[in-house]
Parts: sequence; C-alpha cells; structure tokens
Amino acid sequence: MYVRHLVAVCLGLCALADNATSQTALPPRPRQTQTLQPAVPRNDPNAIWTIPDHNRINEGAVTVITAPAGGATSVFGSDMARVLDDDEAVIRVLPVLGKGPVRNVVDVLYLKSIDMGIITTDVPEFYKLQYRIPDVTSKLRYIAKLYHNEVHVVARTSIRSIFDLEGKRIVAPADVGYHAAKVIFSRLNIKPASIDNQTDDARSIQKIIDGEADAYITSTGKVFPLARNLIKNENRALHLVPIPFDRRLQDLYLPTTLSSEEYPNLLSPGETIETLAASQLLVAYNWPENSERYKKVARFVDAFFSKIDEFQKPPRHPKWSESSIVAVIPGWQRFKAADDWLVAHNMAPMTQSAEIDKVKFQKFLTDSRIQDGSDPAKREALFRQFQEWQKRQRPPL
Repeated sequence: MYVRHLVAVCLGLCALADNATSQTALPPRPRQTQTLQPAVPRNDPNAIWTIPDHNRINEGAVTVITAPAGGATSVFGSDMARVLDDDEAVIRVLPVLGKGPVRNVVDVLYLKSIDMGIITTDVPEFYKLQYRIPDVTSKLRYIAKLYHNEVHVVARTSIRSIFDLEGKRIVAPADVGYHAAKVIFSRLNIKPASIDNQTDDARSIQKIIDGEADAYITSTGKVFPLARNLIKNENRALHLVPIPFDRRLQDLYLPTTLSSEEYPNLLSPGETIETLAASQLLVAYNWPENSERYKKVARFVDAFFSKIDEFQKPPRHPKWSESSIVAVIPGWQRFKAADDWLVAHNMAPMTQSAEIDKVKFQKFLTDSRIQDGSDPAKREALFRQFQEWQKRQRPPL
C-alpha cells in the first residue's frame, strides 16, 4: 500500500513538472533542417520578440580571436561586432579575447571554434627563428590590413640607439614584444645579453623603472597606455629609443614616428623619434572553397568590405584610419573570397612600396603643417613637392 502511494505521488509530481516545463522552457531544438525565416524587426515597440532559429544563428556566426582587453586589437574586435552584426544579413561577429599575435597563429590553425584571428606581419618570421617553421603562412590567408603596431623601446637615456642594446638585458613579453625584438635583433645582428620574455607588461615596465633591466620592448598600437601612464619618469632617466628605417628591415616594416605629444613623459617637448611599424592583419585558415567554414568567412568578408568606410567614422577606434582592404602584404596570400570581392568591385591592390609612399606623404603633409590635402588638384601639386622633399631626406651616397 505504501509503495503504491509513493508511486502515485511521484507520478503526480512528474506530471506537474512536465506541465511547468511545457509552459516555461525554450522550444526544443528541431532535428530536421528548417527553412530560415527573416528575423523579426526590433524597431517596433509593440512587437513580440522570438528566439532566433538555431540554424540561422549558427550559419551567420563567426569568431575572431583578438588580444587581451585594453589594447587596440580587442577594441577592433568589438568594433567589428557592433558595425557588422545584422539579423537580416545573417551576420554575427563573436570577438574572443586571446593572448596576442604569436598565440593567435596556433589558435587559428588548431582551435575548432576559431574562424579568424588578428596577427602581426612579423610573426611568421618569428616562427622561422623560434619554432623552425619555415612557412607558417602557407596554411593561413589574410583578409585585410587593420592597423599599424608601432615598436616601442623604453630604456635609460644613456642608450641612444637600438644598436646600443648589444650586450644589454632586455624585457620583452612573449605575446606583445618578444616576436618583434627577436626579428629586429636578428635582422640588425644585435646580440643582447638576455631577453626575459616571461614577465608580463606591467611588471616588465617596473623592471625598467627599478633598473633590473636595460630596455623594455613592445609592439603595440600607439598610444600605449602603460608606457604613457605607468611610467612617471619624473627624473627623466628613461626615454624612447629611436629605430632607423634600415634597409635590412624595409621588406617587413613601415617607417613611422613617436612624438612628445603622444608620450610627454618619455620624450622632450617637441621631440619626435623614428621607429618601425608592423601591420596587424585579419587572417583566416585556408579553408577549402566548398567547405561550410569557407562560406561563413566569405559571407563575413562581403559584409566587412562593404562597410569598411563605416569603421573610419567616430566613435570607432582612431586606428581604423590605417586599415586597408587593398593592401598587398609581402609573403602572404589573400583569402580567395577577399580577392574575388576586390575584382568584382574593380579595386586595385596597393603594394607595400606604395603604402610606404603613402605613409611618407602623410608625414610630409604633417611636417608642412598642411591641413587639407583632399582637393585633387592641390594634392597633385603637393605630391610633386613631396617628391622633392623625399629627395632631401635621402642620405648622401
């Protein structure tokens, strides 16, 4: 009797639970493939929103692995999500915080959930030097150039040039500075006494302040908050070290500058120094053209390229002004869907030498205090002046 009563109570509770579940739970995932329906417009205040179809969500979602929060790379991922997310176009960008450009290569190659990642152009050479992998780019394809990573070298004022780092103690965190330091030192035949690549950014800077290291190196978008805000430098014992645009570096880096306006704590008023910049690329795995992953990235490319101008407007990150969907990156192959898009829209590629001229031309405009070079006739005259200016910048033979 007791057992029958207990069974009856259990059946009653199960019935109540089933009834509650049927009223409150999300609808079960359908087993068969459904025809995708347009998303419900959300600009109607009286509309009842519905859970999107799960096939639609998965078809349009792409992941982009960026870098730790706070830097330009993570902001770029967020900007892509904000600008490109579109229910009607079936696009949703999911930024993922990563370790940085070195680890991002591994993540794009091997993590099943990652479609794209942001990688710096000098990282493949780092893989040759550090991992003995001759051509890591063979399995990757770039989609677009996003912005420039400027190389920052913070050191004692007694170190006047990058070449003064011979035999010195260097701190260069693994994912944000070590790759650039390794490549530049190798190219310029500089042999430091040691390179600490395991200490994090903040602690690395503290080591410079405390005199435990001779120089700190990082490759990151200016203005780098830690270098500007963490280093008080009240005794002016530290400064930013210039790096010349040496011919041994010109196939891999672009010329750029760091100024006292950007780093008033590390440069004297009105001072500007030369340094190098590597490009940050949006890359994908070299998916077979008929695969579902290729199609997802191709759909993203169409949305991204179609709205590239939107990224260069406020309030997006100011470094979007350095982005280019037409830049030709030496040593890299473009993702086929990106190539196809450029051909379909009659957009000509831009070589690195042309980009270097573009960077130098902008510097000429800045040095000449020319505010508006947008008028075509004026720009042509300015370019002739720029060519004369370039001749004056060349060192004598």
